Amino acid sequence: MLIDYLIRVAEKNNWKFMVADADKEQVLLKTRNSPFAEAIGIDITNDDYRAKLIEKAHVVISMMPPALHFLVAKDCVEYRKHLLTASYLDDKMKSLQDEISNRKLLFLCEMGLDPGIDHMSAMKIIEELKAKGNNITSFKSHCGGLVAPESDDNPWHYKISWNPRNIVMAGHAGAEYKLDGVVKHIGYRNLFDTANIVKVEGLEPLAFYPNRDSLAYIPLYQLPGANTFLRTTLRYPDFFKGWNALVHAGLTTDTLQAFLPGMTLAEWSAPVEPYRTADNKKMLSYLGLSDKTELPVTATSNADVLQWVVESKLAMKASDKDMIVMLHEFEYEKGGIKKQLSSSLVVKGEDGLRTAMAKTVGLPLGIAAKLILEDRLTITGLHIPTKKSIYEPVLAELESEGIRFNETETVG
Repeated sequence: MLIDYLIRVAEKNNWKFMVADADKEQVLLKTRNSPFAEAIGIDITNDDYRAKLIEKAHVVISMMPPALHFLVAKDCVEYRKHLLTASYLDDKMKSLQDEISNRKLLFLCEMGLDPGIDHMSAMKIIEELKAKGNNITSFKSHCGGLVAPESDDNPWHYKISWNPRNIVMAGHAGAEYKLDGVVKHIGYRNLFDTANIVKVEGLEPLAFYPNRDSLAYIPLYQLPGANTFLRTTLRYPDFFKGWNALVHAGLTTDTLQAFLPGMTLAEWSAPVEPYRTADNKKMLSYLGLSDKTELPVTATSNADVLQWVVESKLAMKASDKDMIVMLHEFEYEKGGIKKQLSSSLVVKGEDGLRTAMAKTVGLPLGIAAKLILEDRLTITGLHIPTKKSIYEPVLAELESEGIRFNETETVG
């Protein structure tokens, strides 16, 4: 969806963009031989070739795995190019902050869906509420990539619409957040113990688990006085019953280990047996954990094996639709009157290729690149999209692309 958007923008403005990937043939399929897009095959670790490509660009969008962003970032600093990524801002990127500022560059991280659209839509509401004199006492932000109801045909009520490795590793860092004035710390082992229910209009009840370090965003969102500040990931409630068993059995660990030659799925998954219940029996069976199928010889951790399993069993079919759901919940007060506001976003994909996930992750990056080239986004430095000069024009264009929120306010 990002490439489709860039083709449209390039055609309109007579621009040209390069798409570099290890698989050039895949790029050609996605660019459909557009004269405005150049397909390039590249090994991203080839320093000389990577540097030459970046030197030609005006703006660079990195969709690489997070660990490889720094290779691109260093070249962008060296050749004075703006950089956009959808990944979390990490310490390695922060180490370049002074150079980025001194060279008047814009490095914009967390510019996808979650993180990305969540930041922008939340900050818009926060600043609007504050401008009206409201005191925000509670903020909860939920987001998830789910299977659309019409394509929900397995007991997990889940299909893969994004990086399967990230799905397997989700939650490993545990979570920290603030609830009713108390700072909470939850370790990974207990993260999926409870399916906390939340309701989005028009959908069946969903469930959430706390996501990473919510506390770090309190100063960024300028909500130091909020009694509750929580960022979460959404799933269908049944998902927790199955995934919690896998976590407690240790089958999601990423620790390096050797597997016996010829080891089967049934042998590998034996630790899950004490956690098999009437509620998750069908779910675990659906993954084929009792099969005599041998483990892949390339697996070096339980996470490798589980990724191989879910890629096979929970893959989207060509006709399947995914669904993005985002919900912000605010509680605030003014003059003794307490109110609640909910702001929700539901986006469905078109099929297994043109997914809602690809649309909502890719479009903010493409829009930001366009705004930079049009000199409408002139802020410099290292940022995430919490500033009005960033979120206002991006959200406006997202609306024109059909990505818009529905707000409901209640009193009491």
